[in-house]
Amino acid sequence: MKELLEKLTASPEEKTFRLKARLEAAGPMTLWSKQTFLTCPHCERRATRQRWSESLYVCPNCGTYQPIGGYYRLSLLFDHGSFHELSVKTIQQDPLHFPGYAEKLSLQKRKTGLSEAAITATGRIGGMPVVAAVLDSRFFMGSMSAGVGERVTQAVEYASAKKWPLIIFSASGGARMQEGIFSLMQMAKTSAAIAEFSARGGLYISFLTHPTTGGVTASFASLGDIMLAEPGALIGFAGPRVIRQTLGIELPEGFQTSEYLQEHGFVDKIVPRSELRDTMTQLLRLHAPKGQKV
Repeated sequence: MKELLEKLTASPEEKTFRLKARLEAAGPMTLWSKQTFLTCPHCERRATRQRWSESLYVCPNCGTYQPIGGYYRLSLLFDHGSFHELSVKTIQQDPLHFPGYAEKLSLQKRKTGLSEAAITATGRIGGMPVVAAVLDSRFFMGSMSAGVGERVTQAVEYASAKKWPLIIFSASGGARMQEGIFSLMQMAKTSAAIAEFSARGGLYISFLTHPTTGGVTASFASLGDIMLAEPGALIGFAGPRVIRQTLGIELPEGFQTSEYLQEHGFVDKIVPRSELRDTMTQLLRLHAPKGQKV
């Protein structure tokens, strides 16, 4: 009855948000597939679609995490009915007029339904307001373009103005090479915004998912007051294969995984997808301003 009432009273924006979340829930495992069973790309074992959904798209057999879309991730986090997508400033998406880039952008937009690799929104978690940004790896592998940098910066500035906590979910292959120096400039831009936010006493929770690499790792993703990560996520600047080939040495087992980084003090806690909302609620309550009702 409660779920039915929420559906009937939801705003048009909330209904659209929930629809988008359902559409992208399975990531590459398309929602409208007629298949009853889905195969894990890692262990190649099958499980029913219902079991995949119940496990939040973590393989029921081997525990490997499948990528999920940004709206779906936020639907696992926000209180029902609290989602509000932030309006974003339009940024030229092809500043260098890179050959073929405009066509690739158009294709990515049609395939994903996104206008860029970052989604920014406000919502409530356990009744507490937050600003969240999510990098979506389906759009150019979540690479950092001028548009992504601007959206992240706007989210940081909005959180600062509202004095709300900031949560950023990173998933990126690094800089977007088609935008050259404009992409690299976003490292300084986002880092400066985070520094100002922190100087004003803002709480920033950085959540690293698979993969978080390149310029995103070297900027805002690594600047969290609290560093969280999903199990088994690849986290680093260059990938382990590049490092191995460059240095000509064997790397430690599990190098650049979230577990290895937690062991060495870079990650504070590894949070399973099923515990995401409860963990965030506890952290927000622990760091709530004095006198705020939680």
